[in-house]
Amino acid sequence: MKTTSFTSAPQDADARKAIRPVICYPTDTMPRPDLAQYQAVREGLELVNRVVVPPRDAATWEVPAGHFCRIVCSEGSQVGDLNLFNLHNLHERFYSGKTRALCGTHVGVGDQIFSSFPYLRPMATITYDTLDWYGFDDFGGAVHDVIGTRCDPYTHNLLSNGGQYHHCCHSNLTRALAKKAGLSLEEAERHVHDVLNVFMCTGFTRDTGQYFMKASPVRPDDYLEFFAEIDLLGCMSACPGGDCSTVHSSDAAACFPLVVEVLRPKHPPLNWKAPAINGYDRSHGGG
Repeated sequence: MKTTSFTSAPQDADARKAIRPVICYPTDTMPRPDLAQYQAVREGLELVNRVVVPPRDAATWEVPAGHFCRIVCSEGSQVGDLNLFNLHNLHERFYSGKTRALCGTHVGVGDQIFSSFPYLRPMATITYDTLDWYGFDDFGGAVHDVIGTRCDPYTHNLLSNGGQYHHCCHSNLTRALAKKAGLSLEEAERHVHDVLNVFMCTGFTRDTGQYFMKASPVRPDDYLEFFAEIDLLGCMSACPGGDCSTVHSSDAAACFPLVVEVLRPKHPPLNWKAPAINGYDRSHGGG
């Protein structure tokens, strides 16, 4: 965070600041999903699996390609930290940084969740969001961010003079993935990655540029829905911060379970097919 300037502003400081920004990654030429076709097959979805994510813990589930997945606020205002993997290859996983660069700091209907290098392809497409009315508030806050990293025991230890807390989202995700994949905790931890903060309301302060959180607007029966573009393994922690209105990494906040529903459409979207992995030849100019 930058709070103090040690240098004097140059004479042309205002002119430098007035230069208009340029979007880093224009997406006009990027293939886009036909959202109308996704919406058309949402009628008559069949529930094929239901998973409860306990408070201050995590759970895993599978979503076959061509199915929908809903993350539901079931009892009280609660934030979830979501990891996504290729079901058949844990090395292909959600890439929050590139998703952020292509879609923005917070994701919503029509945005796609991209996977890591060297695969870089859409893993999922967001098809419905009952919180899409929220937009950006007067503080610059919005929901479903891809800017936070997940609460973790290492940062907790750093900021609390050596405190030990084992139910941070990072640890919850590690335990759940280890159990699902038959890995040791050390092996599983290497695969846990920056998250999609489902239902979390966040932004950056305008004066210091610090990452902030505020009470989530989510209420029971709200949900975020996505379409699986490839076979997915989901892993999500019901954050120990509850609605993240005051603290996280704590047993003090009121926490509630989250529900995950996997739904099968009667038929896939028209002309839909699973995206191929990225076409870059990986030669990196090496001959």
